[in-house]
Amino acid sequence: MTDAAGLDAEELRFADPDNPYLVEPDTDFAPVDSLPSEAAAEEAALLRAAVREHDFRYYAENEPLIADRTYDALFARLEELEEAFDLNVDGSPTQQVGGTTLDELRTVEHVRPMLSIDQSGEAEDVRDFDARVRGEVGDVEYVCEPKFDGLSVELVYEDGVYERAATRGDGREGDDVTEQVRTIPSVPHRLGGDPPAFLAIRGEVHIPRDAFQRHNRERVERGEEPFANPRNAAAGTLRQLDIEAVARRPLDCYCYDILGWEDGGRDAPATQWEELSILADFGLKTNERAELVDDIEEAIEYRDRLMAEREELNYEIDGVVVKVNDVAKCEQLGTTSRSSRWTFAYKFPARAEVTRVEDVVVQVGRTGRLTPVALLDPVDVGGVTVSRATLHNPDEIESLGVNVGDVVRVKRAGDVIPQVAEVVESNSDEPYPFPDTCPVCGSEVERDGPLAYCTGGLTCEAQAERAVQHYASRGGLDIEGLGEESVEQLREAGLVESLPDLYRLPDRREELASLEGWGETSADNLLAEIEASREPPLAEFLAALGIPSVGGATARNLAQHFGSLDAVRTAGEDELAEVADIGPTVARTVREFFANEENAAVIDELLEFVTPQEAETVDGAGDELAGLTFVFTGALSVPRSEAEELVQRHGGNATGSVSGNTDYLVAGEDPGASKRDDADANEVLVVEEDEFAALLAERGLEWPPEDDEE
Repeated sequence: MTDAAGLDAEELRFADPDNPYLVEPDTDFAPVDSLPSEAAAEEAALLRAAVREHDFRYYAENEPLIADRTYDALFARLEELEEAFDLNVDGSPTQQVGGTTLDELRTVEHVRPMLSIDQSGEAEDVRDFDARVRGEVGDVEYVCEPKFDGLSVELVYEDGVYERAATRGDGREGDDVTEQVRTIPSVPHRLGGDPPAFLAIRGEVHIPRDAFQRHNRERVERGEEPFANPRNAAAGTLRQLDIEAVARRPLDCYCYDILGWEDGGRDAPATQWEELSILADFGLKTNERAELVDDIEEAIEYRDRLMAEREELNYEIDGVVVKVNDVAKCEQLGTTSRSSRWTFAYKFPARAEVTRVEDVVVQVGRTGRLTPVALLDPVDVGGVTVSRATLHNPDEIESLGVNVGDVVRVKRAGDVIPQVAEVVESNSDEPYPFPDTCPVCGSEVERDGPLAYCTGGLTCEAQAERAVQHYASRGGLDIEGLGEESVEQLREAGLVESLPDLYRLPDRREELASLEGWGETSADNLLAEIEASREPPLAEFLAALGIPSVGGATARNLAQHFGSLDAVRTAGEDELAEVADIGPTVARTVREFFANEENAAVIDELLEFVTPQEAETVDGAGDELAGLTFVFTGALSVPRSEAEELVQRHGGNATGSVSGNTDYLVAGEDPGASKRDDADANEVLVVEEDEFAALLAERGLEWPPEDDEE
């Protein structure tokens, strides 16, 4: 066991070597009621520092100084002192697990865009990356790290104290998961060492493999569905609104990149390798397998070594990340709209394992697509217990020749989604017979190339349930209170069997309020939300219908081209193909959706309650803003999407990040500091919203855009 004399001050992150609670602490504490307040405060301060140090040693370095039982005694004593003497301090370890429940996840803008990584599983592509880098900036060193199969997050600290966390989202904005991440033991509430005044970090939240297996076993024992893989479990956990439920999940976090650094005259680290070192000095968990190499061939060797040792790791990885070490050269290489040009991911091939097909079921999706799924004798695939795998479509079944009872090889496509790769041992005379009728509603199954679809449309129970979920989602009419679980509950109660039934709920208010977990207030709130959705903009209504291949952008194009729902419903394929971003395939899909008799009947019934508002038609893009590129930051008087749409509709470009090609950065309230910095660095003019309005007025354009509902 480590003794007090063996502790080196330079090895400690949060506590002084003389702290009596670091090594072999005396846990025979004096009664709380015998302590004067000053002594209690001093003891609590020592305990906080010691507990932070023990957390770092246990979670970040895997080198605990004391036994678990001793740690529990220290933690309990700290809780006792803080409660008895009202010593609650922001950032105390006792605040790691909260009991709050959030109403929703807010959206926050990142300090710096969290970009994607170009990737490949071919060594020649990695060498091509290296050749491009050296051609632009000369010789470089590379930092190599495991590519974690988790969920990217941004962590923000101010004066060393944890302030917020956000998911990657679209790279520019993400979900605020501050309280969820606060529960992760390896994320300190207060940094050690000498952190800057402002620090933003990129990290990866994941669930260790051993913890994932234990948690899944517990779920099965409780009769719950096991998680498919650690990444899905981590991602789903971070979006939980019940913080206590989050705290029960075994989340962990590795940190590996500095996104923002502000500290007066002290410069940020000059290399990626120094970044990892200084993050560890602050008490953040970094990965011990990172290496600094001299050239790309050493990076390739690193990848091959790590792939061979992959099964020994206690976390899921799907490749390695190769980063230019010199930060100045990284800045010189710059970024594209979606990825950093100074980093590359060298992926591993997908794993494959062997098991038996116990059954085959056919799932019906929201669009009516039928997807066969193999139910498997559970098998470990890369540390993940897989009990089901996709068979994709009828043609795939025929190609594989697979049926119930066959022994198959399972791989994880993209190292995440399980799929049947091949039949190793056939125990059947012919492939699984794909059904001719929908397993849910009995409607005829129609083939479209390799795919199969239920022709029941919105009258099919499976499609109807998913249709209601989509209709109420953020991608639809955003009816708050109608999530997946709520829709399922309403359907099971017989209150909502199709879209029009949503608007009949006011007549069944008492039944709604009597459901488990509802009540008068919840019922009235939902009914108010539904009432507010009766006159939606045409584009939102089209997106809410769940037309295959029609998302928000395509729905807006349809609305602007045709102006009214009737015009869209009656348009032929040739007319639909004239719409921006709609080709022949999508045009045919839209035409078939509206021509389907079952769909038409549901839409006609829905229109008895809903009146989609006509849209202003746009024959073609104007040229008032031609040649100009805008970036928006902060809160405007209208949603940012409307501002970007206006710019694009009049010939301009609206992008997400500032570059030398940007003409104007339009800053609303609480603008992002990183975009302003980028504007200064690229000599881009920053204008406030009123200046933007004046610029538009000079070109004959109105701001804010006219509201069709007024």
